[in-house]
Amino acid sequence: MLTDYGLLIQSMPQGLLCLDDKGYITFVNPAATQLTQYAPGELVNRHIALLYGPAPDIIKAEYELGLTRINGQFSAQSWRFKKDKSRFWGDVSYTCMFDEQNNLTGYCCVLQDRTEAKQRELDLLKREERYRLMVEGVKDYAIFMMDTTGHILTWNEGAKTIKGYSTNEIVGQHFSRFYTAEDLADQKPARELEIAKRTGKYEEEGWRIKKNGSVFWANVVITALFNEQNQHIGFSKVTRDLTERKEAQDVIRQSEELYRSLVEQVADYGIFMLDEKGRVINWNEGAKRIKGYTADEIIGKYFSIFYPEEDIIDGKPARELVIAVATGKYEEEGWRLRKDGSLFWANVVITAVYNRQGIHIGFSKVTRDLTERKKAEEALRESYERFRQKSLELQRTNEELGLANEELEKFTSIVSHDLQEPLRTIKSFLLLTERELDEEARRPVAGYLRKSVQAVTRMKELIEHVLHYSQVSKVDLQLESLSVRDLIDEVLQNVQAQIEASRARIDLDLRVEHVLGNRLQLIQVLQNLINNALKFTAGQSPRVTIVAQPDKDRVRFSVSDNGIGIAEGDLTKVFDVFRRLHTQNEYPGVGMGLSICKRIVERHGGQIWPESQPGQGTTFYFTLNEAVKA
Repeated sequence: MLTDYGLLIQSMPQGLLCLDDKGYITFVNPAATQLTQYAPGELVNRHIALLYGPAPDIIKAEYELGLTRINGQFSAQSWRFKKDKSRFWGDVSYTCMFDEQNNLTGYCCVLQDRTEAKQRELDLLKREERYRLMVEGVKDYAIFMMDTTGHILTWNEGAKTIKGYSTNEIVGQHFSRFYTAEDLADQKPARELEIAKRTGKYEEEGWRIKKNGSVFWANVVITALFNEQNQHIGFSKVTRDLTERKEAQDVIRQSEELYRSLVEQVADYGIFMLDEKGRVINWNEGAKRIKGYTADEIIGKYFSIFYPEEDIIDGKPARELVIAVATGKYEEEGWRLRKDGSLFWANVVITAVYNRQGIHIGFSKVTRDLTERKKAEEALRESYERFRQKSLELQRTNEELGLANEELEKFTSIVSHDLQEPLRTIKSFLLLTERELDEEARRPVAGYLRKSVQAVTRMKELIEHVLHYSQVSKVDLQLESLSVRDLIDEVLQNVQAQIEASRARIDLDLRVEHVLGNRLQLIQVLQNLINNALKFTAGQSPRVTIVAQPDKDRVRFSVSDNGIGIAEGDLTKVFDVFRRLHTQNEYPGVGMGLSICKRIVERHGGQIWPESQPGQGTTFYFTLNEAVKA
């Protein structure tokens, strides 16, 4: 009969092995045989080293038993091996056994299988390591950890890139060093940590400081971290540099404000916006003059207020909005009502307006009072039919109307000219300000002055390009027979500095002697295309190839580069006015050069188009008429 002690040993979930003083097994319980897959007879009288490896590791087994003799007990976790040579993570505890005379008689060994727990631990370590490597490798975001007081514990590659500090320089420092003097005086860093701890997260956009003292516009998210016992253990902080986006938004906002100012002051056109339901939401000076309502009187009213009764009964206003949404635009001429109830003949253009996400947000509406023109046309027709003797007077009237249209066409040019003078004044005062300040006073504002001058210069270039673009079709096109070789030589001379700066190789393949065109405009086309090729091949052993060859009864030019190329989806966009496929910092420019090229080539009766693949360069082709041979 088994004693209670024996039953306890037999039913233990842990494996129990008894060893003699040499390490040989003298007893095993059922749990030990089940764990090791050995039968009791296969373990008894075998050395414990049998479980230490596919081949018994006597050295390690004797070492652990020796530590047990010295200390009375020994515990370790390591791989142990079953009969089939498969391994398991074993938790082993040795305890010395002594007789009544305190002589060592052997060892008691308790063996437990911890494989599942170890595997979970390894999986967790792998996940943590992958997460750590992922965070450390992120370059677009500064991601780091802080302790409960805001001192930095970790630092990733993105933080180094954005803020300028190496890991050794910043770990252990307080995160408040990234804040401006005003924020520090306002105790903003401490307040942010308090909010994050109280609510779980703090997020904002604001100015932050880099190691070199420069500021950048940052999106910041601070998250409070708690352990499984809900104890606060620190914070994570993610920072993103949004300076370029903010500058772009500022430029867009300034452009929108300028556009809004211009629209509001236009007196010859009623220009206003409707919401998606057709209610008036803004009102310009021209609308006030034409329709008679002030902004306070009309904003919020449905635009059908301008329509005669029969149009309203017929549902015409709502139908016009439906057509504008379906086709993008609705245009017509018809009678409209003024505030005083009088009718005027109007040219109306309603355009559906969408936001950047493609969601319909309303309509723009442009109204022009054509009553006088309509009356003049009617008078002209009646006078022509009834009174031929007054033809000269009617002709003068017609010419005056033509001049009125011409004035409208000159509107863009006049605005472009008039905008340049205040820009020159602003730039002059900025330069004078910089010159008048002594070095100590100039230092904190030097960056702002430089950026302001750069912004003014860019705006001036933009206006000059707009002016040039608007005037291309107004210059008389005087065509002549031009030497292709002389044309190319003059262009290369003009861009010689850019060629030398980029160390570009220029290859020529000229199979045509003469072309019919305007010398100055064709020089501009070729110069713009070559400058583009040099710009987008920088740092890549640039090579530009210029070809002129017969193409049936025409001449086909091509300018090829080995640069970054253009995605297929962007090929149709490159000629759009102000279209830029890259940021201003990457590739400077105003986005009008190719638009001007297209306009000039089409004025010459030719065509221009690009062919490209990303990373394999770009070729721009254009065709012209070949000069008639003498």
